[in-house]
Amino acid sequence: MMSTVEANVRPDYDAELQKIADYVLNYRIASDEAWDTARLCLMDTLGCGLLALRFPECTKHLGPLVEGTVVPHGARVPGTSFRLDPVKAAWDIGAIVRWLDYNDTWLAAEWGHPSDNLGAILAVADHLSQKRVAQGEAPLVMRDVLEAMIMAHEIQGVLALENSFNRVGLDHVVLVKVASTAVAARLLGADREQLLAALSHAWVDGQSLRTYRHAPNAGSRKSWAAGDATSRAVRLADIALRGEMGIPGALTASQWGFYDVLFSHTNRDLATKPDEERRFRFQREFGSYVMENILFKLSFPAEFHAQTACEAAVTLHPMIKGRLDEVERIVITTHESAIRIISKEGDLANPADRDHCLQYMVAVPLMLGELNAEHYEDDFHVAHPEIDTLRGKMEVVEEPRYTRDYLDPEKRSIANAIQVFFTDGTSTEQVAVEYPIGHRRRRKEGIPVLEEKFRRNLETRFPRARSERIVTLCQDQQGLEATPVHRFMDLLVI
Repeated sequence: MMSTVEANVRPDYDAELQKIADYVLNYRIASDEAWDTARLCLMDTLGCGLLALRFPECTKHLGPLVEGTVVPHGARVPGTSFRLDPVKAAWDIGAIVRWLDYNDTWLAAEWGHPSDNLGAILAVADHLSQKRVAQGEAPLVMRDVLEAMIMAHEIQGVLALENSFNRVGLDHVVLVKVASTAVAARLLGADREQLLAALSHAWVDGQSLRTYRHAPNAGSRKSWAAGDATSRAVRLADIALRGEMGIPGALTASQWGFYDVLFSHTNRDLATKPDEERRFRFQREFGSYVMENILFKLSFPAEFHAQTACEAAVTLHPMIKGRLDEVERIVITTHESAIRIISKEGDLANPADRDHCLQYMVAVPLMLGELNAEHYEDDFHVAHPEIDTLRGKMEVVEEPRYTRDYLDPEKRSIANAIQVFFTDGTSTEQVAVEYPIGHRRRRKEGIPVLEEKFRRNLETRFPRARSERIVTLCQDQQGLEATPVHRFMDLLVI
């Protein structure tokens, strides 16, 4: 008769957890390009968060859970007067950063926005810096923040290269939670055992479904999901620092681990796949590759797979702006991921639905020659019925080369092309854009645009003189790195 008793031998921590922990604790970043790009990323991410404060649907979520709460050495939320505990501050910073879908992007087997991790990083660093000064110790400096950003980008991005969480229905914020847990624990002073424990809790914690990113359920949770993930990361790091035991087989435990429960669609999949095929694949070792190759959204607050489509639409605008009534059809040629994620027909229920609709994001700049955050709002949509008229005339087709180049690690293009056909039989040229302005291949062209975007977003919250002071500091790599974190945050609060 078969025994039902399992051997109760506590395993070593999963190799994947050890790989992440050893990277965070031991790796030294030597890439000047990574440090410089992290500075640009900081600027861009903060600016996106400040711009989001113009939208009440975002700001209603901010602030202490209990009004009037006083937090010693409370972490600040940029653009506000809030001083919060680091867990809630991470939530708030993460939410404003992600609200408008305007911060950086990483595209691979899994998609995501590694700068979402700044919520946890800034909240913990600001609190610790203030606390250290109060205790007569040296504060954290912004170099510590940039280092944590590079590492969080790397963890999230390398895990995303060949491991598709969306294909099993999980949202990419699982990777934000894991990356933020790792770097938050390190900032808090975790040793290897504590860091491993924190990471194990991040994986067994239960993960968000992608339901809220896709029709017909797309909604505003996608704008605060990453903030929620960074907040949970800070909480888990704190729990581990208090001595809570970890779960060594968080990923690999038979039946109960992440791989068996969440990384396969069905039990049939589990029965037919060898163990090694159900584990994460690592295309490369952790280093600084992701930060060096990060994609910035510089021109349009739009889901990244549509960035080049928006650029093509702006180019075509002068050719069709007086002929909207004569448009017979519009052909959008794109890559497979764009079709799977953002190609939508039918009614669009809310701003979060619209900024993830390829056809909507093409229609507006075809009409107006621009696309900004206000163009997703209900009032704008209702006032412009011609948007849906144009959407109804669109055909979306895949170009296999675009799909191949999207997945090619040497290219990582995000190509789109648009051509407009008129009722008189004429047509525009096909305008194709393969690399958006925020791509590494267009970095030199993009930096002035990024700095101007940052300046413009700062001026939505601060007087011009203070905005210029912040811009000037952020343009100085050495000066920024040496600035105490709490002094930097002083510049960003009202």
